[in-house]
Amino acid sequence: MSLESNPARRVVTDPLALRALAHPLRLKLWGLVGREGQLTAADAARQLGVSQALASHHLRQLAKYGYVERGSAGDNRERPWQITATSNDFVGDNSQEGQESAELLDRYVAEQAVVQLADWQQRRADEDPEWSEHSGVAQSLLYLTVEEFAELTRAWHALTSELAARRPLGDASKRGPGVKPVNFTLVAAPLRPTDSGG
Repeated sequence: MSLESNPARRVVTDPLALRALAHPLRLKLWGLVGREGQLTAADAARQLGVSQALASHHLRQLAKYGYVERGSAGDNRERPWQITATSNDFVGDNSQEGQESAELLDRYVAEQAVVQLADWQQRRADEDPEWSEHSGVAQSLLYLTVEEFAELTRAWHALTSELAARRPLGDASKRGPGVKPVNFTLVAAPLRPTDSGG
């Protein structure tokens, strides 16, 4: 595991840390803690419909691999959890296990993004129409060099990091009226070359 110079963005390369997160309940817990700012295991268990013991176990596993930490509020008996980074990159290391772990997590995160999109499509008629103008799927096909690809990825990270710093996921006090959690999942996949060239 490593952190870039921006503490809000965490780059995860450790295969064990990647596999630790690639668990459906842990991903739900991690997302819930991020959205709520700080959350006790008991509150998380109630919201997810699981036992407090199960929620506590999985929160401790998330803490072991650096995804959550104990917050400062609460008492010693029931201190809440908070996330450690607003944005995460899952890249794996050069080992086969590292690559497989990153790929597993990538697929799961992409699948969850599709589920969240479908949920939004079912409820957007009941929401403020302005949210619909900017939601949904945008798609671009670009011919890039690897340097341009890296430049575009860095620009994406810079923009999302700046916005995340305004309202960190773990700090509910910095949210104001009219703010909603919005999932952005960037899927960047170089395509197979065609015989026709390009």
